[in-house]
Amino acid sequence: MASLVLSVLCACALLCGCVQGARWSHSAMLSPDYRLLWSLGPSPQDITFELQVRTLGYVGFGFSKDGRMAGADMIIGWVDQGQVYFQDRHVKGSSGNQIDREPEVDPSQDYQLLLGYENSTHTVLRFRRRLDTCDNHDIAITNDTMRIVWAFHTKEPVGGAVGPGSLPQHDVESRGTQSLYLVQRADQDAPGPEETARIWELRNPSVEPPTPGDTLYWCRVFRLPTLTRKHHLIRYEPLQGVVSGAGWGLQHLVLYECQDNPQVQALAETTGRQCYKPGSQPLGCHTVVASWARGSEGFSFPPEAGYPLEPVGSRYYLLETHYAAPTDGSIGSLDGTGLRLFYTPELRRHDAGVISIGMDPNWRHIIPPGQQRVVSSGHCVSECTRQAFQPAGINMFAVVMKTHRIGRQVSLRHIRGNVEQAPIAADDNLDADYQEYRRLGTPAKILPGDHLIAECTYNSSSRAAITLGGLTSREETCLVMGLYYPKQKELTSCHSLPSLPTVLHSLGIQELTPGSNPVRIAAPPELAGMTLESRLVSYDWDNQFHSFQDATMKGSFKPLCWTAYSTLLPGTDTLDSHYPNITRPFIKPGVDQCNYRRYSTEGWPGGTPILELDNNHIEGAARSKVSRSSSPASAEESLGLSRFNSATASASPAASTHIHLSIALVTLLLLRFYHH
Repeated sequence: MASLVLSVLCACALLCGCVQGARWSHSAMLSPDYRLLWSLGPSPQDITFELQVRTLGYVGFGFSKDGRMAGADMIIGWVDQGQVYFQDRHVKGSSGNQIDREPEVDPSQDYQLLLGYENSTHTVLRFRRRLDTCDNHDIAITNDTMRIVWAFHTKEPVGGAVGPGSLPQHDVESRGTQSLYLVQRADQDAPGPEETARIWELRNPSVEPPTPGDTLYWCRVFRLPTLTRKHHLIRYEPLQGVVSGAGWGLQHLVLYECQDNPQVQALAETTGRQCYKPGSQPLGCHTVVASWARGSEGFSFPPEAGYPLEPVGSRYYLLETHYAAPTDGSIGSLDGTGLRLFYTPELRRHDAGVISIGMDPNWRHIIPPGQQRVVSSGHCVSECTRQAFQPAGINMFAVVMKTHRIGRQVSLRHIRGNVEQAPIAADDNLDADYQEYRRLGTPAKILPGDHLIAECTYNSSSRAAITLGGLTSREETCLVMGLYYPKQKELTSCHSLPSLPTVLHSLGIQELTPGSNPVRIAAPPELAGMTLESRLVSYDWDNQFHSFQDATMKGSFKPLCWTAYSTLLPGTDTLDSHYPNITRPFIKPGVDQCNYRRYSTEGWPGGTPILELDNNHIEGAARSKVSRSSSPASAEESLGLSRFNSATASASPAASTHIHLSIALVTLLLLRFYHH
């Protein structure tokens, strides 16, 4: 399979011939000229990378907390006259719009070079590091979304010079950032020899790109191929299509399973439409089957499970495609983007299912403006799981965490009785533009009666008006989609919404005047007689935000336990619930895995540099730690990596806001609910 990564790099020495290359678990194209490959290992705390870059100059790669070069942890490497230069560096932070500073060499060199060479077109570097190097200049690699920063240049420093100004400044088009899951990632396994894989390609038509700097959501409905019996979906991968232009237009893809209805059937006969056109009706396609984001290879189901495709089940699937146009308009036209699905008649042991947990997309999900941290919680209550799940429960093996523009953190909390278990999944560095399925190391067992909470944290400091929940990217959402087995047929979406009293109390309103028009407040006394609209306009978020947050966390909410037919589970439609009583909360282990006495570098409390840098100039001292002829055999053999470097070896070629919602709208929504 083309997407499965097999990098065979034969580095031939005069007397040793060729040695077998490495099989990489994952790859990503960071740009058309920059390919990243990686695998975890050889030890559980190690990760090994390879860069294949179309340049004969220097190459930069690293990690950033926020996607900027300033403050990044980087390596810089190049090959000059057969000698490999490889340096662990960092970029000092810069405030405001200052130009990013040149990366400086770290006092502690924590990246180990394994292989480095160039051919007539590419520079190749292979190296490894610990997931957490315990160096204050290095960023730890965790389960969170990692911001990759990359750069390259056609030129390189002369010799091994690393003094200030020795590194040629890269152009804007030769640098960038990309969010990736590096650790919680499904292996890209091909179908087994016992499986007959069939392919279903869902391709978009030639879509007119959005205007420069804008985005486009395109929705197209596809009908399931004719099947005589059940099949299992076992893998999917992106179809990048034809992009005429230098821009990276395709951002992400989501495939939904639809209910059969006349609207869906009619749309299946067309080439699609914009997803969120004003006045368009929802299509009834809510169950997420596949999710791909730029930088993803796709997703392979575990060998014990597959997503069922049945001739008597849902016959229609909605593909939502998100395009973005660079501000310079270089995106060109888009044609043939979509998903390639692999399915088989050889059924696996379990049917996989998808369950959505969190806040129902609705205006009652309110996020105040101007706040660094706003927490919203969507509940899947114990009564819903008790009624829907079999006694043995379900096993969740992958999740997608979904917010829109201002989401920063998501956690799927797990309560059993009054005891909080470890979170099923969590991300403290979320990127709203990069959301795909992440594979859990061990499937999470969820039993009947368990209570689940999707907890989302937002940063609304850039917004001057409240943000409401909804489906568009200018609204907000808080959802976690979980892939699990065995599939149950009762519950597809397990959501909640704040009750109307909770919404009013969060705004400091105790009671409304019955029959008033415009709606007026009856209590508390200090607000009596004020119109609802005036209250929304005059609410002092700066001083009363904590009261709002307390009311939303402690107030009542409405459970919404949806079936595949958009009906509520019997008996759950009358429930009025509150935050669960957790007598034993989960406490994250605080074990310090780093022995800071191993290092004495700037930045640690009480630490002093053991290596004094004279203007950060280390002549000759920053060359590769592993010379071209002395790579440790034991380290190489552990991953089957090539032991030898060669300047003549051939590289594997790189694969050629937000809405300021009007107070009038908020008032209208509250009025409509109030009068009904």
